[in-house]
Amino acid sequence: MVKRALAGVALVFCLGLAAPSIARADTPEPPNWAYIAQNELMSPFCPGRTLADCPSPDAARLRMWLVVQAAAGRSREEVEEELFARYGDVMRQAPKAEGFGLAAYLVPLAAFVGGGLLLAFFLRRMTRKGPLPAAPEAAAPADPELERLVDEELAR
Repeated sequence: MVKRALAGVALVFCLGLAAPSIARADTPEPPNWAYIAQNELMSPFCPGRTLADCPSPDAARLRMWLVVQAAAGRSREEVEEELFARYGDVMRQAPKAEGFGLAAYLVPLAAFVGGGLLLAFFLRRMTRKGPLPAAPEAAAPADPELERLVDEELAR
């Protein structure tokens, strides 16, 4: 009985993971994918700007080329592959998570984990209870004559 329940949960989990890709395969690309891509692709002519934000005349020609390719019926994946082959990975908003580009994702993660471990070590050391310091010894009683002189001075 437990095995069947676990198998059912595993099946639902797997279907839940596969559902977005199945739904994506059934839905056609929107006819305006060229305009969406202009906001998602970086411009090879204006560093740090998207293709839609770049004021360069070359970027305007590339935007028009995207619209023409979409009107011709080409898929977005085909067009993006051609652009990446022509201009390289400069057009990606984020590096691929493979090869050297994987470092862009792993280095910040390692720094975050390392910082957390360092913080935990520091806090643990600061809150660790060690032996209590010894109580100061009681002061020896003062000479009665000296106390009398002090009281007289204070009274004046």
